[in-house]
Amino acid sequence: MNTSYIEYIFKVSSKDSAVEILIAELGALGFESFVETEEGVTAYIQKKDWHSTILNEVFILNSGEFEITFSYEEIEQTNWNIEWEKNFNPIQVDKKVSVRAPFHENPNLEYDIVIEPKMSFGTGHHETTHMMIQQMLQMDLKNKKLLDMGCGTGILAIFSEMKGAKPIDAIDIDEWCYKNSLENIDRNKSKSITVYQGDVELIATSKSYDIILANINRNILLADMKQYTNSLTENGLLLLSGFYKSDIPIIDKEASNNGLKLVNMIERNKWVSLQYQK
Repeated sequence: MNTSYIEYIFKVSSKDSAVEILIAELGALGFESFVETEEGVTAYIQKKDWHSTILNEVFILNSGEFEITFSYEEIEQTNWNIEWEKNFNPIQVDKKVSVRAPFHENPNLEYDIVIEPKMSFGTGHHETTHMMIQQMLQMDLKNKKLLDMGCGTGILAIFSEMKGAKPIDAIDIDEWCYKNSLENIDRNKSKSITVYQGDVELIATSKSYDIILANINRNILLADMKQYTNSLTENGLLLLSGFYKSDIPIIDKEASNNGLKLVNMIERNKWVSLQYQK
């Protein structure tokens, strides 16, 4: 299966107050990834989920309160690779974890993750991935059975193994992410990670985990929360991100309905990561 995306480039006046609303509305329509820019936000949706009138349902575009302009185009996988390479700069998380491409110099931190992102999301640059790594730095992962749900580049699964987790399952519905995760796992010489292409149904029968990581958009998290809970061992941990601080009430309500207790929260530029215990 060859997955193509539609890329929307939004230029937004009053950026700080409008972008959060815009992203929330786009997420509800199936847009799955966002990159905030100096002028607004760039949003991506799989072509199969897109139609030419999809933005008719976005209220903020017609509210008159903000001035928002946009353009869009189809992004082929080959072109996407070039865009990532142009914009992929090395990062560091809490001076302990480096995330870099193969052509970047190794800063010799405690953990060094080498990622070639291609078309996959989750390079460490977005706030949500950064916070997930921060949360994991504080956790004891040694010999924990772990799931990275919506693994993207495989970065969180790779970091989990570096911190001692095993065995590790990594799942993504997108074929390109699946293949990219395999490449990055090999690049980092990971030995305890198994990658699957699919969705939450893959863990719906006999799978159980001590820790589940899910850095996905809000609507998918809400829809799959029950299955995440069912697949957690007693006292297991569910680590979530991919949504804004304003989404906490609806996320927390669904988590509570499934018997989960909030034990930690990190906030970064209005995005949040929540850690729950069963």
